[in-house]
Parts: sequence; C-alpha cells; structure tokens
Amino acid sequence: MNMASSELVTAGWVIVLAYAGVILFFVVRGALRIHSISDYALGSVAFSPVAVGLALAASMTSAATFIINPGFVALYGVSGVISMALALPLAALVSLVVLTKGFRKMGTAVKAQTMAQWMGLVYKSRGYAMFFAFLSLLLITFIVLICVGLTKVLASVLNLNELHVCVGIVVFVFGYMMFGGANSMVYTNMIQAAIMLIVAFILLGSGYEHFSNGVHGFLDKLEAIDPLLVAPVNPQSFLFRDNFEIIFCQVIIGIAIVCQPHIITKSLLLKNEKDVNLYLLVGLLVQGLFFLVVFAGLYARLSFPDLTVNGQPLPVDGIMSAYVVQEFPVFVGLLVVVGLISAGLSTLEGLIQSVSVTITSDILRPMLGGKMAAQEVVINRLVIVVLAAVSIWLTFDQLQNPNLSVGIFAQNGVYAYFSAAFVPVLFGMFLHRVPLIAPVAASLTSVIVHFGVYYGGLTTYMQAPVRNPGIAAALAILASVAVGLILYFVFRPAADKAEAARATALTEPTYESEFKK
Repeated sequence: MNMASSELVTAGWVIVLAYAGVILFFVVRGALRIHSISDYALGSVAFSPVAVGLALAASMTSAATFIINPGFVALYGVSGVISMALALPLAALVSLVVLTKGFRKMGTAVKAQTMAQWMGLVYKSRGYAMFFAFLSLLLITFIVLICVGLTKVLASVLNLNELHVCVGIVVFVFGYMMFGGANSMVYTNMIQAAIMLIVAFILLGSGYEHFSNGVHGFLDKLEAIDPLLVAPVNPQSFLFRDNFEIIFCQVIIGIAIVCQPHIITKSLLLKNEKDVNLYLLVGLLVQGLFFLVVFAGLYARLSFPDLTVNGQPLPVDGIMSAYVVQEFPVFVGLLVVVGLISAGLSTLEGLIQSVSVTITSDILRPMLGGKMAAQEVVINRLVIVVLAAVSIWLTFDQLQNPNLSVGIFAQNGVYAYFSAAFVPVLFGMFLHRVPLIAPVAASLTSVIVHFGVYYGGLTTYMQAPVRNPGIAAALAILASVAVGLILYFVFRPAADKAEAARATALTEPTYESEFKK
C-alpha cells in the first residue's frame, strides 16, 4: 500500500541517513571507552541526572507507546485512552519512584550489572540468577514489537518492501549496539527523548481542528462513527471490556511493569546518590507526556472512519503510520517520522543491551567459567548477532501473521517476565532475611499462572478470539504476591536461624565472592 509521495520518499531517505549518521557518531564516541563487559553494561562515563532522566523516559517509551497503542485507541476509542494513558501510567510512575530508590541502593551495594545478577546476589543463589537469565529471553518478544513498529513506519514513508526494511533496521541497530553499549546509549537516548518531546506535542496538537466545537463536538464526531468509541468501556473490544480489564488489571500491570531491566537498572548509571531525585523528576514529567500520545489514535480514527485506505483495510499496527503519511506536510511528517523512529530505537537499544549482557554474563559465563573471561566483549557481540537473526525471523512472522496486533504477542512475553520479577524485586528491597523459597515459589507461581490462564483459556475473558495478556499477568502477579507472603512468614523463623549460623562461619566462601571470580 504505497501512500507516500515521491517528494516524501526522497526527503525521507535524506532524513533517515542523516539520523543514522548522528547515531553512529555517538556510537563510535562511546565505543572508544569500552574496555570490559561492565563498561558495556553500565558505562564508564559520569552522566548528568537530566541526561539519564531523558534516557529513562525514552527507554520506557517504546514503539508501543507512539505507534502500536494508538492503533488500539483508533480501533476501540476512549476506553483505550483511559486504560493506556491514565490507569497504567499513573500506577507505573508511582511505582517507578518507590522501586527505583530501593533498587538503586541495593543494586549499588551488590554491584549488579543485570537483573539476573541482582536476583542472584540479593538472594545468594546462582540457580535463581540462572532462572531469571533464561526468563529474560521472553523480552525478545518486545524487541519484535519494536521492529514491527519501525518497519511499518519506514516502509510507509519510503514505499519499500516490509521484509527489506525489517532486515535493514535489525542489521543497523543490532550492528551499532555491538559496539556502543551504555556509553553511547545514554547520549542517543537523550537526543531521541528531545525529538520525541517535540513530536509528542505535534501529535497531540495535530487534531486541534476537531475541537472547533469544543470537547463535546469532538466526541460527537467519534460517536457518529461508532457510539462505543466514546464509551468508557467497550464490550465489543478484546482489551477494554469492563473496568476490571481497563483499570484494575492495568494498575496491577503498571505497578509491576517497572521491573524490566532496561527500566529499573537505568538508575545504576548515576554515580552520585544526590542525583536520583532530579533524574526521577525529569523522567516522570517527560514520560507522563509520552503516555498521553495514544490520544492521537482518536484523531487517526477521524481521518480513517472505516479504517481503510483506498478500499484496503488498515492493520492495527499500521494505523499511525498511515495517519502520519496522509495528514502531515512533508517537513512536519518527516519530523514526526524521526520521532516515531526515536521512540522505537530508544527502547530497542536498551533491550538489546540488557538481553545480550544477561545472556553473556549470566548464562554463558557460568557455563563456560574462566574460559571466556578475557573474551566477554567479543562473545557479547556474537550473542547480539544471534539475537538479530532470531529477531528478523520473528518480526517477519508477526508482519505476516499478527494475532490482531504484534502488541498482543509482545505483551504475552514481557508481562510474563516482569510478573515473575515483581515479588523478588519487592521483597529484596523492603524485607530482611527473606527465605529463598518465598521469591522462588512466587516467580514459579507467576509463570505458571500467567501462561496457564493465557493458553489454558481460563476465565471468561480468555474465551475471545484474541486473548488479553494483561488479564493473565494481573492474576499471575496477585497469585505470586499471595504465595510469596505466605511462604515468607512460614519460613522466616528458619531463615533467621540460618542467618545466625552463617554469621559464625565467616571463613566460608560467599556467593558474592564465587560469583565475581
């Protein structure tokens, strides 16, 4: 479906190549300072709290926020706005403040580079670290979502075949992430966040003419297309059928969503504790605005009332791309395209970095022992090559055969991951002498409940053709919290005795000393 004019295509190539050049400049600059896997993971540069705060907002805002989720809003209306621009963001931003402070304090103390290492060091269990290292492979689903979103945008603007665009994006981004790591990522994220800020205002203001008769006039236009578009719940949707799905589940998800490595570990980039408050302030304000961008999906629905272009149906994941190409003049359209690309790359970089470091440090290093110590940076690059190949394969499959949207595919994987991480992160930060059985059982319960509800079709919500992973994740989180708390109080007395016994055996090697060998 070629919608872009030749003028837009030509200008698109110029802006994309210029953007790539700027990124490569910072990658080379950052790569020159990388001498170890620790430098790649956490950086060797002292970053300002404003820069890291912008990087945080950029990392939390993915192609889902700017490209995929507005498509859901265009399809289902105001109920989607309440769910994705209000309920989940409010819970997520509050959770970010609470969890960041505790995680940073603990993360700095145990010198963790990854979420899996944090789990292993806090709970003194190599096996638990390995479990989370393998669980982090679920984050590949999020990588696929971003690749689909970026492919849709660039294929629309450049009038290119989606498979060719997909391969080009993966080769370029995974290629430069083999060398840049955290040093370049904070700089590129900061630039991306600044562009995204401008684009967020453009997208939110792009439908101003629809408000010529006020808010009621705007809602009347939507209601004329479909009365359910202005209803607070949409019983005919697969995601926003009632308040349990729209508010309760999204609040639970929002609280736990912060427990993703590319989000919660961002604070470890700060070298000074006093910088944390400014970092959080910048991150919260910018991220709050980014979450509101899904509102632009309502403008897109007014532009495509029947969700078709030239008689062809618009896929959910392609609605925002079509809106940008059709509605904006060339210059503004290109700026928006750069913003959408930035939204995708900012999170994609963080995911590539965190997943590759986890595989290298937490899966391969324990398996190979000292054999790979001197070659970790090289091995990490090979891991990224494999990740790239897997990502191309899964992305093209989702481009060809989405289950409504790639968003469903990604949520199923990502939600399972952070649902399992929520209780151990919470307990590790706020409780003392936690018996290992409590977080381990909570994590296992979460994984079993999540996939059991989703694939087992449990509850009436899962009887629809498209299943909402948010329902499964919310139930999984509640179940894991209950199991974790019960086992914590049951086994805490034994843990206290064991702690006392360990205190008398100071000559025994610790997990930390073994881990860091």
